[in-house]
Amino acid sequence: MTNYQTEIRIKVPLDVAETYWNATEEERQKIEKKIAFYVQSSNLSRKESLDKLYKTMDTIGQKAQERGLTTEILESLLNEDN
Repeated sequence: MTNYQTEIRIKVPLDVAETYWNATEEERQKIEKKIAFYVQSSNLSRKESLDKLYKTMDTIGQKAQERGLTTEILESLLNEDN
């Protein structure tokens, strides 16, 4: 069993707070585990999304180089006035 030792404060609607305050210790622990799982899952999803973005950017860069795009050409394109 995970030992939760760090407390955080979050804002929730009053009815949610009352439900938590009126819960048994066992119910509170279940709620805390669900919140911890949600936050961890959310963080993992964000990391996976960033990893996918970086991989896509690397792939685009590699394909551009294979097709002849050089640093000089890229800089020239970026410095053009539209």
